[in-house]
Amino acid sequence: MKVKKMEMDPIIMQKAATLIEALPYIQRFNRKIIVVKYGGSAMVDEALKHQVIQDVVLLKLTGFKPIIVHGGGKEISRWVGKVGMEPRFVNGLRVTDEETMEIAEMVLNKVNKSLVQLVNELGVKAVGISGKDGTLLKCRKKFSNGEDIGFVGEVEEVNPKIIYDLLEKDFLPIICPVGFDEHYQSYNINADDAACAIATAMKAEKLAFLTDVEGVYRDFSDKDSLISEMTADEAQAFVDGGGLGGGMLPKLQNCIDAIHQGVSRVHILDGRIPHCLLLEIFTNKGIGTAILNSREERYYHE
Repeated sequence: MKVKKMEMDPIIMQKAATLIEALPYIQRFNRKIIVVKYGGSAMVDEALKHQVIQDVVLLKLTGFKPIIVHGGGKEISRWVGKVGMEPRFVNGLRVTDEETMEIAEMVLNKVNKSLVQLVNELGVKAVGISGKDGTLLKCRKKFSNGEDIGFVGEVEEVNPKIIYDLLEKDFLPIICPVGFDEHYQSYNINADDAACAIATAMKAEKLAFLTDVEGVYRDFSDKDSLISEMTADEAQAFVDGGGLGGGMLPKLQNCIDAIHQGVSRVHILDGRIPHCLLLEIFTNKGIGTAILNSREERYYHE
């Protein structure tokens, strides 16, 4: 008897192929720590916010150990304006006097608990903390080219015990970048710096920066020149070459520093792309730029 071959919907088959493509990444990174620095437009747009949280929850449910470190600069500026103050920046760093620090801490904790709620609604237990909890982020005053910019902190020491405790109890930690100094004064910390310090202390397998750029380009004017993967040495050559502008220079330097201090891979992703985390981590080519140490195997070969 001749068996009739079944006609399968190509869309359904494509979905199956996507899941199979994700399989080796799920196997490789099972029970590994991934730090997600969450900021930019993905924090402002409500639809993108839900998609980012969905991505992180899916990572958690497929065996990863995700940690979210978030910013809130645009929201802080909005509230500073609400009380009749003018936000001031020096070399991209917010000038943070005592009153601004009070507003920043209030706003960041508000943002923190809203993210906790979104994760909880999707059935995963989240706990929101700041760098002051469990003496997580000890810092010192940060200067901008020698200029005092107030209560802006530079991470001096990370005590990751509270994060390990939360992960062990199957919680998803969500961290806002407020730290303390030796006198226990509160300090506002750049979220990129906080994420890098935490990923380094946790010896994270991955650190992912959600940004408002697509990644690193060989030539920024040529959108076809996006680099999918580069070593830390190649990235350092870009930094030293002086061709990078805007916020990419310090961000890329953070990535390089994290690699040299033990993080296996760092990803720069466009948070404006729906489900960018899943596309970068679970597909062969990905959509952003991955920076890796020279010993790491490249996933994508151009």
